[in-house]
Amino acid sequence: MREKELRLALICYGGISLAIYMHGITKEIWRVARASRSFHKGLPPENRVEAAYVRLLALIASHDDLKLRILPDIIAGASAGGINGIFLAQAIASGESLDPLTEMWLEKADVDELLDPDARPFSRFSKFWATPLVWLALGRRSGTVQRTVAAEARDEVRAKVSRLVRARWFEPPFGGQGFTTMLLDAFDAMKAGPIGERLIPKGQPLDLFVTVTDFGGYCEQLRLNSPSEIIETEHRLTLSFSDRREKVGGLGDSVELAFAARATASFPGAFPPLNVAEIDRALAARGRAWDTRAAFLSRILPGHGDETENAVLIDGSVLANAPFKPALDALRDRPARREIDRRFVYIDPKPGIQAVSLTKKGKTQLPGFFSTIFGAMSDIPREQPIRDSLEAIEARSTRIRRMQHIIDALRPDVEAAIEGLFGRTFFLDHPTAPRIKAWRNRAQERAARDANYAFSAYGHIKLSGIVEELAGFAAKRDAHLRGAKFDDFRHILWTEVRARGIDQVTGGLGKGATPAAIGFFRDHDLGFRIRRLRFVIRTLRIRIDQRAFDGAEAEPLRAKLFMLLARYLDRESINYYRDFDDSSAATFLDDVARQRALSQLDGETDAELAEALANAPKAARHAVLFAYLGFPFYDVSTLPLLQGEGLSEFDPVKIDRISPEDVTVVRRGVAETLKGIQFNSFGAFFSRAYRENDYLWGRLHGADRLFDIILSATQVPPAEANAIKRELLLEILDEEEGRLTKIPDLFAKIRQEIAASVVSA
Repeated sequence: MREKELRLALICYGGISLAIYMHGITKEIWRVARASRSFHKGLPPENRVEAAYVRLLALIASHDDLKLRILPDIIAGASAGGINGIFLAQAIASGESLDPLTEMWLEKADVDELLDPDARPFSRFSKFWATPLVWLALGRRSGTVQRTVAAEARDEVRAKVSRLVRARWFEPPFGGQGFTTMLLDAFDAMKAGPIGERLIPKGQPLDLFVTVTDFGGYCEQLRLNSPSEIIETEHRLTLSFSDRREKVGGLGDSVELAFAARATASFPGAFPPLNVAEIDRALAARGRAWDTRAAFLSRILPGHGDETENAVLIDGSVLANAPFKPALDALRDRPARREIDRRFVYIDPKPGIQAVSLTKKGKTQLPGFFSTIFGAMSDIPREQPIRDSLEAIEARSTRIRRMQHIIDALRPDVEAAIEGLFGRTFFLDHPTAPRIKAWRNRAQERAARDANYAFSAYGHIKLSGIVEELAGFAAKRDAHLRGAKFDDFRHILWTEVRARGIDQVTGGLGKGATPAAIGFFRDHDLGFRIRRLRFVIRTLRIRIDQRAFDGAEAEPLRAKLFMLLARYLDRESINYYRDFDDSSAATFLDDVARQRALSQLDGETDAELAEALANAPKAARHAVLFAYLGFPFYDVSTLPLLQGEGLSEFDPVKIDRISPEDVTVVRRGVAETLKGIQFNSFGAFFSRAYRENDYLWGRLHGADRLFDIILSATQVPPAEANAIKRELLLEILDEEEGRLTKIPDLFAKIRQEIAASVVSA
């Protein structure tokens, strides 16, 4: 059976109290990943909700002859989305359960729990002078609560708002250390619960990114023409975590994950900014050590040098509420062991609704004093459209499509050149490792000679890419190698390359590369090997789709190609290498070459490819050899134009959204479903019933959308899967009804709506 991976890069927006809604969505993503793992391993699902997802995967297998696996492997979030992204990533990486978090959100995400102990009124007479203001806000028929809160929750909200308003002025009402303690408790609860296997395959990295705003900023050196250097202040921070080193327990120390969650969700005005001292106090109260403290702070705050203790961090969504860029950057060195459908899935809990709004619905009048300030600080940065990110992804996809058009146009000439070089009977011969090595060397020499003037540009682009990659390797290992220091290191590498004569790439028109350049490419040109195998895999897939030969008979060959590709991809990761000898540029280059051992790997690849080709159908062997030997001709033509972008791991990236506006079976709409949007998006912090409502809708909306996203990666008509979708939604209702006791009437209404959708369908 053909195998394919549906890989999800998740982008989680901020949303204040809609964090509870997003918990429901991320919990459903966790369920999908667990069900996919069970199906892939032939194990029984662990509950009835996951059993419904397994039935969907079984339907896909029977309809498409396709074994699909769903892998959430990149997660990026800001603010409330950052918290949920961190918990989800830890559950995926460690095998821990998200179930303990549900009670945390339902019980602890409440105004009375979040209030700083020093800010809580000790009696009804506390700050009695604020009482008229409370009456003004709460008592008027047209007041905020009257306008924004549903009738059944107004008394509860009025009581809690009264305590909030009378707490203290001009200081955040919510407690930072209490918030940190709640997060640490949540990670401890996950660790104390049932722990299973990691939810994505071994060797598949999981990368997590959360945005943070450095309030004071840190200095960055920038190079100019004149003056030669300037100092600017940078406020954007992206905290990254990865399990590429396969740490025990997931992504790392839970203290560091709690630090990131607390920092990214420091909503201005509600929570105090975070500094390291707060984490220290919370840990001291628990009697807990933090052994990796110095290394962690040095890694995430490299711009602060020895002043990391003084860094002040606030909400990540102030400057980056939709962190697409780090997720897009993470695509570069992903492994590829089978066919891939890459999706960027962003979770927007309230599309079109401002996070904080102090204006009335009528916007004909100019905004007032506070409206202008809060709009500039909060609404505008948070609600800025993601057009730039989407356009960047679309531009990348356009380059991929353009590359394919170029290759299609070149194919007749390249295949004619290969036939002329080796003869028409060549493909009938039994391939062996020595033959493949000789054939590819001869094809590369011919492509270089035929390219004439174009080969010089091609060779210099390859050389530049390799040197920049090597400099990036050093920067990944040393977080302090940034700004001007990084520029200096690059200069040292280039000086060594020139000293070796490698920068003289060609020996003249039609003579190909110089011996020095050939030796350097053999030692370091990892990108060429990866592009070539990806090109061969893509060609084989296209020929299978065109039914040029039987796909099942060619599947062992394709599986072997993915395995060979994985060995080269492993060498793209910094974690493949031991510490480099960087006592000089020369020793650094030689040490990387020695650890990569690309020539040895090429010989192993030739041998295993020859064996796989010998057992493949003749037409498949023909297609693979044409692509493998012809690739230098294609690469010379496309690399200068596209910089290798089109030969990445993936086809054009597709983008999907999960929001209340996008569902197809359950009730849609933000205002029609969510309570957390009330009271300026703080609504769910004021009512347990509201939190239960939003959590349930999060699970239902998440399931509805994930179901459709999965189907879109297959040929299964939605009509054939609708019954399974409705079963899935009903199973979620059955699973949650005993827990969510404050909203009993909602369950009956949703079941009626699902039943009505069957009739309308």
